[in-house]
Amino acid sequence: MFVSPISEVGNKERATVIIMSLEFATRCIYGNKEKFEKDLTGAISFPIYQSATFAHPELGTSTGFDYSRLQNPTREQLEKVVASLEKGIDAVAFSSGMAAITALMEIFKPGDHIITDADLYGGSIRLFNNISEKNGLTFSHIDLTSEDAEKYINENTKAIYVETPTNPMMNVIDIRKLARITKERGLLLIVDNTFLSPYFQNPLELGADIVVHSGTKFLGGHNDTLSGFVVTNLSEISEKLRFIIKTVGSGLAPFDSWLILRGIKTLPIRMEKSQENAKAIVEYLLSEPKVKKVYYPGIEGSKGYEICKSQARGFGSMITFEVESAELAKHILKETKLIPFAESLGGVETLLTYPYTQTHADVPEEVRKANGITDCVLRLSAGIEDSKDLIDDIRNAIESF
Repeated sequence: MFVSPISEVGNKERATVIIMSLEFATRCIYGNKEKFEKDLTGAISFPIYQSATFAHPELGTSTGFDYSRLQNPTREQLEKVVASLEKGIDAVAFSSGMAAITALMEIFKPGDHIITDADLYGGSIRLFNNISEKNGLTFSHIDLTSEDAEKYINENTKAIYVETPTNPMMNVIDIRKLARITKERGLLLIVDNTFLSPYFQNPLELGADIVVHSGTKFLGGHNDTLSGFVVTNLSEISEKLRFIIKTVGSGLAPFDSWLILRGIKTLPIRMEKSQENAKAIVEYLLSEPKVKKVYYPGIEGSKGYEICKSQARGFGSMITFEVESAELAKHILKETKLIPFAESLGGVETLLTYPYTQTHADVPEEVRKANGITDCVLRLSAGIEDSKDLIDDIRNAIESF
């Protein structure tokens, strides 16, 4: 059984309904199997309700929709689908992943303290260091794969925030272990699940309270739109997020909601093919003399392998690798003919990213070095092309150096 949110006609309050259990791939296509009552066309593709406002039958009566800043039928359907995939009671869709994290930080107040892992997406670090701290929040950035989080908890600590695997060094954090600590100490556990997607990992089932996604990535899957999500299994957090999105106006637009709905329909087959390609690429990289290190949680015997295997259903398609020189790294980015050099991940196209000057350019130099992000490090997001073509492209670029 899973729980998903609904908006009842004539009732603005969020409610929950328990529905029949469907397998993951089926939920990607049909969501929670509820019909939208106003659609009488029989449309297979959920409609795009490109409307800013909605008429009321009379004073005191509502269709359930007032104004698209508050809610839109297309966005609501997407939120129901994402909530069901992550097995939360509510999902809130934002205009980007960073908009989602920014809104999430608004549930805290000045003076609150948050523990984060040291290795995070550079945009998250930039937000915390430059915006959240300005607004009165404080942070402790520690290596949660080796340090004891409890040592950093004080009377003002409200949450622990992690990614797993981390971006870009692919560190794996034990969600169950952190959940035991947060439950005992009355803290929130927030997990960015972008890299594995709900297809491979469900942090809420492991004890997390809030899950974050950049829907731009695997959920959308086609590098054609931005989106972000916050999913929770706590009604009080849902209520706070609904108030915040209504107030700050960062909700996802109807057409973008429809694009993400369309992308999610193929999430399972994309994740499987991308992981298959990633494993083939990792095997090649491990045999390449000019590659010094390969970071991928699916490498048997690697630091995070057993933890990832125990809490996820797969290892994903994100790979980070270090080559023997910065000159070689730059050469690879220039000489690949098939794989684009671009700053994103999770799409059908394989992409190469240079964290040193792209995703983590705003991270302080000493933090980058401590995390292992040097000018020799490349991050690869495996897409769904033929793995032979991808490997040949990387090999030819390396051998031409």
